[in-house]
Amino acid sequence: MPRPALALPPWIAHALRTQRGPVPWSAVVRGALGAGPLLAAAVVAGHASVGVVAAVAAMLAGVADRPGSRRAAVRRLGVPAVAGAAGLVLGTYGGELLGAVGLSVLFAVVGLAAGGVSAIGPVASTAGTQLLVASAIGAGMPLPEPGWQRGLAYLAGAGWLILLRLALPGPGSFAGDFRFDGEREAVGAVYDAVAALLDAAGTDLATARRAALTAALDHAQDALAGPRLRRYASSAAERRLHAQYAAALPLAEAATALAWTGDAVPARAAEGPRRLAAAVRAGTPTGPLPAPTRSAPALRALDDALLHAAEAFDRADGGDLHTRRRSPKALARTVLGAGGREYGLRVGLCFGASAAVAQALHQARWYGEHPHWYWLPATAVFLVKPDLGPLLSRVLCRAAGTVLGAAVFAALAAVLPRPDGLIALVAVSGALIPVATRHFAAQTGVVTVLVLALVMVGGEPQAAAGRIGETLLACVIVLLVGHLAMPGQHGGGVRARLGAAEEATHAYLTHVLGEPHDRAARWLLRREAYRTLAEARSAIALASAELPPLARHSAGTEKVAGALERLVDATTACAVHLDDAGALTPRDTRQLTGLLDELARLRARRAG
Repeated sequence: MPRPALALPPWIAHALRTQRGPVPWSAVVRGALGAGPLLAAAVVAGHASVGVVAAVAAMLAGVADRPGSRRAAVRRLGVPAVAGAAGLVLGTYGGELLGAVGLSVLFAVVGLAAGGVSAIGPVASTAGTQLLVASAIGAGMPLPEPGWQRGLAYLAGAGWLILLRLALPGPGSFAGDFRFDGEREAVGAVYDAVAALLDAAGTDLATARRAALTAALDHAQDALAGPRLRRYASSAAERRLHAQYAAALPLAEAATALAWTGDAVPARAAEGPRRLAAAVRAGTPTGPLPAPTRSAPALRALDDALLHAAEAFDRADGGDLHTRRRSPKALARTVLGAGGREYGLRVGLCFGASAAVAQALHQARWYGEHPHWYWLPATAVFLVKPDLGPLLSRVLCRAAGTVLGAAVFAALAAVLPRPDGLIALVAVSGALIPVATRHFAAQTGVVTVLVLALVMVGGEPQAAAGRIGETLLACVIVLLVGHLAMPGQHGGGVRARLGAAEEATHAYLTHVLGEPHDRAARWLLRREAYRTLAEARSAIALASAELPPLARHSAGTEKVAGALERLVDATTACAVHLDDAGALTPRDTRQLTGLLDELARLRARRAG
């Protein structure tokens, strides 16, 4: 009898987990053309320090770059770049005007604000990270330029990578219109996910396939909803793509309803969405679509949705993206809520404490003649960000990656010519970042090599040993702060995400029961319910991989999230049935009542 596989504790398993996928060659090319050429141009022009700042900005933009459309990349890279430039200016003048105590207090306050804002979402979190890292660099890196010039150099470096992102072809640029590098693939993936969910109806795979459909819809929505000069899509090709995305929403609704019933669906039903996916990617007409049987409400809804999709593909008159619209009041509630407060307190305390320790060591001349005290607070920023992974996993990966990266750099620095060899090393490291982001330790190792090379090009001696010492000290500080008791409760981020998901779920249910025929509002609310649930699931997964003293604070939240997902699925099935028959069946009513009672019991159990 074979022995059962050894189950690793979650906090170890997460540290060993690596993302998989094809090599993002377009991102590799952008990385090679980012920091290295900027640094080379500045060195040739006799302004190496400006090149170092620009290269740091390009490096951080490269870390933030992710697969997706060009339009989405402008916001994803541009907003953090502006925040980073502001942080560099703030840190520069703060370092010049304030003493060690004043600077530590300033860093704590800025960390508190940046941490709270980071609770809004991924772009806000990246902006907060760059704001804090750049603040530390501005206060501590010895540069001859005044603060405003450093800020402009930072914007130029990030802007260069954004320009590369816009100008260079992406994975999908050669299949039709060059303007769409990620949008076609994202919308096509939605139709494929609908087909996969139909195939899984009546099997144990249905839940996972429904979650994959939610992820595909989220990705497509983000890819199409980036910033634009005009309010609406201005080209026929873009309007057609919007119409194709909008036509997928009723298909997704019908497929979710079919999966909820638990009955197998004829294979013929998935053929239509697959043909639609191929038509999106190729930019061609749909051709004839096989119609499913109309023996049940959800199958009739699926057939109607296919007919609607065929018409929408032909008309190409645009469509509502049903993007989430969060008011300033809602954003402020997120920042000041339980999740934002806990996030902000931990980031502010870590950033301020690490700056205070670094200043104390600096004043005691721990660093001799070559101060790099800003490395300590800058490293603490990456370690304390909870959206980058569980705390101990981040610490272990950061320590291992720094030691390995510093060792590799020390060996290379002994043989490479200066500055040409170091500039080439910066370019190679920039090219490796898109691949290294699959694991935090690998990313840390590559970034360590790149940063140490930049320091030497800037005129300072080799500092690999100091980099290791700073990182290990930052690890200790973050581990201590991460396990401190804070005002309020641990797990505020998970509770906030789960609360937002519960609010969105009830709003969706209320609308379906009260105004079921307002489909536009229904699809908007359904998208928000599933999106907030996906965000809650991600937060719960990270919290469950913490050490037991931290993980216990989110115990039971996975059951609540599961009950909410079942309630949204049941609500979707009820919406489809209401469209077909105009009234709910007793079975529908019993299911909704049972799920609401289950949620009430779970909520009471957690409160107790």
